[in-house]
Amino acid sequence: MIETRLGEFEEVILLLVGILGEERAYAFSIAEEFNSQTGRSVSIGAVHSTLDRLETKGFLKSEMGKATAERGGRRKRIFTITALGKRVLKESRDFKVALWEQYPAFSAKFDLA
Repeated sequence: MIETRLGEFEEVILLLVGILGEERAYAFSIAEEFNSQTGRSVSIGAVHSTLDRLETKGFLKSEMGKATAERGGRRKRIFTITALGKRVLKESRDFKVALWEQYPAFSAKFDLA
């Protein structure tokens, strides 16, 4: 059976694929966006292996983009989120929001401002 839960890094990578959109979601741009959004660097190998794992789980799909001069005529592997990937992201968000709402210091029930 394929694992359908997301690790934290997987969740961030999946979200970045969605943020970057269909033309810009390739490994190098995802690594750059990770750095921009988190202030932390990430190895391109970690991004590649995570993208492969997310695709194996069915959360992403990929296709080869057009060859570009900037890459010496090489093509980019472009990623998009599948319907299953979107559902898993929503479930992950909903679960975390439900937990945060139960935490008294951050619950809407308590005004600690």
